[in-house]
Amino acid sequence: MKDIPASEFQKKVSDLLVRHKSVIDTLSKLQESTAKVNRSVCKAVTFCGCLSINATRQSYPSEATWQECRDLMNTHLTGDLCEHCREIIEERIGDNLFYLTALCSLLDMDMEDLFGKELERLKTLGYFRLY
Repeated sequence: MKDIPASEFQKKVSDLLVRHKSVIDTLSKLQESTAKVNRSVCKAVTFCGCLSINATRQSYPSEATWQECRDLMNTHLTGDLCEHCREIIEERIGDNLFYLTALCSLLDMDMEDLFGKELERLKTLGYFRLY
């Protein structure tokens, strides 16, 4: 399922937005869905065990280039999501996308425009955008 325009997704979300038409409801559902994404990843580690986290201080040589730093950084993850955990996390991220898109619609923001603007900022500012 690739090449689905953000505008098509946003139109469908807007069509379905009835119960959470209030921006207050949408904001609270967005926050709740974010928490569920986080919880699902944590359960993949603590309940299922398909993922492990071994977090340590990120270190790299001070003279390293941006590319070298990027290659040296660690995700702190080992393992791969099992099919069950992947399905749950995909569903949770999908819910999160729904509420983020709903918020954009309520604020009269076009997702494709936002993607384009953010891409331009990333191209222009590069890694400085991340600070």
